[in-house]
Amino acid sequence: MSLNKTLIASALIGAASLVHAAGFELSSPEIKPNSLMDAKLEFNGFGCSGENKSPALQWRGAPAGTKSFAVTVYDPDAPTGSGWWHWSVINVPADVNALAPDAGAVGGANLPKGASHVRIDYGVAGWGGLCPPQGDKPHRYIFTVHALKTDKLEIPADATAALAGYMINANALGKASFTAKYGRTKAAAK
Repeated sequence: MSLNKTLIASALIGAASLVHAAGFELSSPEIKPNSLMDAKLEFNGFGCSGENKSPALQWRGAPAGTKSFAVTVYDPDAPTGSGWWHWSVINVPADVNALAPDAGAVGGANLPKGASHVRIDYGVAGWGGLCPPQGDKPHRYIFTVHALKTDKLEIPADATAALAGYMINANALGKASFTAKYGRTKAAAK
């Protein structure tokens, strides 16, 4: 094969990989992208009184070479100067393509075998529900599944969500996201 044909073949193979990665999609049967989310996903604490249940998530079209997944939920609108991590799950096996409702229960009993939670900004390893300040405009919550090139992320049990994010991004082959919103109105004066 000539050098030109080899280069063209390599370019086509590379383009096919990008097309496959471009087809990586994340969805939820409970949440429509750009919609307002249900109060059951709200945290129970910090002045919020929801059920603190994580939503079901499902994904398809992971890039070739994916060896595991990580799932994160992040609020860039939290008034912290650095956003707020609501969920971080790592080491989801490559043959898994969904998380069940309430997979975020603290303790990890509802996670797929091998997966684990990372401590989030509420200080727990599990789902930390929505809880924007009352009266703020609805906050954006970015749900993301990350396809990783490693079977397992070696992260200490007391790691922060920021450290997990660093390790996730350092090992990412691709990601799929959607954003939804949640807000709380001001309480009526008594």
